[in-house]
Amino acid sequence: QVQLVESGGGLEQPGGSLRLSCAASGRTLGYYAIGWFRQAPGKEREGVSCISSSGRSTYYLTSVQGRFTISRPNAKNTVYLQMNSLKPEDTGIYYCAARVDCSGSVAYWGQGTQVTVSS
Repeated sequence: QVQLVESGGGLEQPGGSLRLSCAASGRTLGYYAIGWFRQAPGKEREGVSCISSSGRSTYYLTSVQGRFTISRPNAKNTVYLQMNSLKPEDTGIYYCAARVDCSGSVAYWGQGTQVTVSS
């Protein structure tokens, strides 16, 4: 069993930055690929980024490519999503999820953290 807790969300102005954290308790995150998803009001949840269990492969939604960076430092049971040059359309609830791999189904979900980009 893995418990995931997201943090780092908040209100930020367009062009600003936030760093989200996904911390795990229970089984180590090292067994899993970790994905970040978001859900905007009135829209379906979409995948934003994913990092493989080894950390060697990363994937990004086209609209965040070049602005967001996912990372998982060695020896830390935490995955980060650095979000730069934020846009109002990045607003939503951001969830992290543990997956067998970045193309597989989600095994565990976090509870989500709110990100609001507005002037």
